[in-house]
Formats: sequence, structure tokens, C-alpha cells
Amino acid sequence: MSSATPTSGTSPVRRLSLTGVLRLRRPSEIWFKPALSSVAAVAPPNLLLLALGQLDLAMYTMAGSLCALYAHNRPYAARARTLAWVVLGMIGGLAVALVTASLTRDAVVLVTVGALLAAVQKALCDATRVGPPGNVVLTFISSAALFVPQSLGQIPGHLALAAAAGVWAWLVGMAPAPVRPHGPERRATAQALNAAAAYAAAHGTGADEDHAPARAAGYAAVQAAWQTLLALPTTGARAATRHALERLVVRAEVALAAPADTDPERLRAWAHALRGAGRIPRTGDTPADTDELLGVDAELAARPVPLWRRLGPLAPIAARTALGCALAGYASLALGIGRPYWALVTAAALYQANLTLTWSRAVQRVVGNLAGVLLFAAIAPLAHLGQALLVLCCLALNFGAEALITRNYWLGSVCVTPMALLVTEFAGYQATGDLMTERAVDTVVGALVGFLAAVVVTNRRAGNRVEQAVTAADRARERAARLLAEPAPAPGALESARRGLAVALTDLRATADGAAGEWWGRALPQERVVLAERSGHRTLAEAARRQAVRPDRGAGTRTEDVRP
Repeated sequence: MSSATPTSGTSPVRRLSLTGVLRLRRPSEIWFKPALSSVAAVAPPNLLLLALGQLDLAMYTMAGSLCALYAHNRPYAARARTLAWVVLGMIGGLAVALVTASLTRDAVVLVTVGALLAAVQKALCDATRVGPPGNVVLTFISSAALFVPQSLGQIPGHLALAAAAGVWAWLVGMAPAPVRPHGPERRATAQALNAAAAYAAAHGTGADEDHAPARAAGYAAVQAAWQTLLALPTTGARAATRHALERLVVRAEVALAAPADTDPERLRAWAHALRGAGRIPRTGDTPADTDELLGVDAELAARPVPLWRRLGPLAPIAARTALGCALAGYASLALGIGRPYWALVTAAALYQANLTLTWSRAVQRVVGNLAGVLLFAAIAPLAHLGQALLVLCCLALNFGAEALITRNYWLGSVCVTPMALLVTEFAGYQATGDLMTERAVDTVVGALVGFLAAVVVTNRRAGNRVEQAVTAADRARERAARLLAEPAPAPGALESARRGLAVALTDLRATADGAAGEWWGRALPQERVVLAERSGHRTLAEAARRQAVRPDRGAGTRTEDVRP
């Protein structure tokens, strides 16, 4: 029942493969939404500045406009809060950069401040799980601002431009709410149902170990759906929608625990019915529904983990970011490159959950940036025909970057790179060959130095976190097993225990996968991980059958089975 092989440990040195690094995935279901939002947020400020003859100020408005890239998967109430925090974080980083730039022109100091800002932005974005594009956009803006000549008297006006554009980006991000107020939560629920259906359909066609990736993907989709639903209001009109969707997510969760008893086609029919603004499918009213919602209420009542506790495990990643960005910037300065922040941002974009994923991102970044430099050579003659064409080219590349990046990071970078190069020309045209050379060199330097820093700064806590995750999964399984042994457990207790076990197993798989991608760590307890997963999933299946939450299994979705 696990993708891991039962061994006592793993080798501390792992081969870094190129297989699959550049493979294209299916596009995101909502790929067009961040793409359109980006254009809608960037275009009006840039066109207004163009009309006023102040296009050189576009960097400050873009700081606020690019906040529209965030939080597209969140319900609108949560999206409003997240976007507000992103705008504040963007303005805060920009303020630090502008003040620093006004106080010193020492390039070494500027690179050092940029690296520290990048580390803080990385840690906060990962701890708060703000989602893509994560810290990269924040770091790009703050690092670029460090190298723009500035005076203290100009800072309030420049921050005001960023704030005004940030407010506009917030409005753009919230614009779909009146049309599809429940779109994000319906989409998340549909994804959970489809992922559970895929695992249930594959179950029985081979060994359990062969389907472990599908099962892990299913639980990840279910957990994402729960996080989306738990962010919704608990009272009012939206609570009714939340409860209807909760029952569907419960069915997806139960299907993962007991795939042999599941009808995949019914799950897919429910997922299809959630598209658009139609009625939400009913799962049937049973006594178990009360227990299910009591389990959800228990999760709602749980206190969130404090931010400082979430930041603790991220210390190695933050240290990697600070060191790698600083060294990349210093190396660029040593080579005489005029824009060391390009190397700094390249390094900042590399750092993922472990070294193996960081290596993959480094390859994608280099390939995408170098291809983007060639694309810039083709676009530059057209963009240099006039500032209006320059702005329009940037908008087209902006759309292309967000539309393609979900296929693979390198493909999105092909558009991001020429867009960033064109933005540097808002204040005046520059020699195309010089820009191409500097960007290519900074890309290679940033990727090479940044990855070497990741190799040096190891995450020695990864093994400890795997041990803790195994212990948590074992305790969750024991709690569920005790309740299963009782003839009549308290209302909601078994459902709450089952959900707690599902969360623990999901966390265990994510922690084990993350630790397996690290170098130079101590041997991981793979045998304990495998045993914990096998026994945990058996207990989940028993709990699912005990709950008997599908008295109508095998039936198709009927028109009378749906409600608003």
C-alpha cells in the first residue's frame, strides 16, 4: 500500500536525474483565469502611464498589479484576505528595498539586503501556504527595486503607485465573485471526486503498490478540498452550500479508503454536475450524515498551528535561500554584470521542498530562460518600434507566461524572460545584444551558485520529521482502531478519528517524499513508513465500511438527486 520499498534506510547520496524534468503536463483547469487576471491588472496602470508619458514608473505599479496572480483557488472570502496580505507583503518588501536604495549604492550591501528579503519572503510564503507563484514575484520586485536610483523624498509617491495598483489587483481578483460565488469550492470538490474515482477505477488492476501514486494524489486532492471548504463561513447562506459540498468530499474520502466498494462512474457524475452553476448533487440523507458533519465540526474547532511553529521546519530552506541568493549576486558582481538581481532572483526561484526538486527547478529555469532570451531577440525589433508596442508585447507575454506555466515551469519561463527584459526598457531602449548576454550569464550563474548553496546547506531535520510523522500516524490509527472496537462509539467520534487518520497518512506521505529528496541526511525509517501506511489504510477501510455511508451505491445520478 505504499510507493516506498521496505528497507531500513536510504542512501545519503542520490542520483539527480533529467528524466521527466521538461515533460509537459496537462494544463490547469483554470489556466486562463490567472492569465486573464494578470492582463486585466497590469494593462490599465501601464496604459495610463503610457498616456501620461511616465512609463518609467511602471515598475512600481507592476508591484501592485502582479498581486492579481495569487489565490485563484481560494474561496472568495479567503481570497479577499489572502490578496490583501499579499498586497501588504508586496508593499512592505518594496518599501524596504526603496529605503535601502535611497541610503546606499554599495552593490554588495544591496545584494545582501536582497538575499535576506528573499529568505524572509520564501519562509513566509511557504509557512502560510499562499500558493503559486509563491515568493518569486515578491523577490523579483524587491530585488529589482534595490538597484533603481532612489531618494527618500520619492519613496511615498512610488509606494502610493504600488498601493493603488494593488487595490486594483484586489478588485480584479474578486471580480468573478458576483457571477460564480461558489466556483472555487465547487471546483476543489470536483477535483477530489475525480481523483478518488481515478484511484477506485485503477484499484484491482494490479498490486496495491502500483496504485500508491494515485492514492496519494487522491488524498492530496481531498485534503485540498477540505482546506477550501473549511475556509468558508460557518453560518449564513453559504453554509448550506458548504455542507452540501462537505458530503461529497466525504464520499471521495471514503472511496479512497474503500475503493473496492466504490462506483467510480458515480463519483465522476457528481464531479461533472459541479461544473458551472447548476445544482449540487445529493448523496442521500442517512444517519451517518450527522456523524460526518460532527467530524467536520471537530476539525473546524481545532486550533490552527501558530505561524512560528510553521516557520521552524523551514529554517534550512530559508538559510539556503539567503546564502544562495547572496552568493549568486556576489558572483554576478564579480563578473561585472550590471544587474546582479537577475542572478539573485534566479537562485531564489530554485528552492523547493528538497534538493531533488530544487535540481529539477534549476534545469527548468535554465532551459526556460535561455529559450526566453532567444524569444526576446525575435520580439525586440517589433517592441522597439514604439512604446505602445512595447507595452502590448509585455501584456501578450504576461498572458502567455501564466497560460503556459502550469504545463511546466520552463515553458512559462520562456515568456517570463523576454517580458522581464522588455520591462527594463520602459525607461528607455537598450542594446539588445547586451541585455541578452547579461541575462544569459546571470541565469547560468544564479542557477549554478544557487544549487551549490542548496547542496551545502542540508536539511538534517528531515529524518526527524519523518519519525514524528510516523508516530502521529500510528497514534491516529490506534485511536481509530479503539473506536472501531467499541459497539457504539460516541456520535461523530469515529468519523473524526477517520478524518484525523487520513490527514496523518497524507502528512506522512508528503513528509517521507520530501525527506527522500534530500542529500546527506541520515537513513530514513522506510520500513516503519511502509508499515504505518499499510496498517493505517487498512484501518481507514474498516472505518469506511463501519460507517456504511453509501446505502445507495451503484445508482447513477438522477435529476431528483440534486438540490441548490
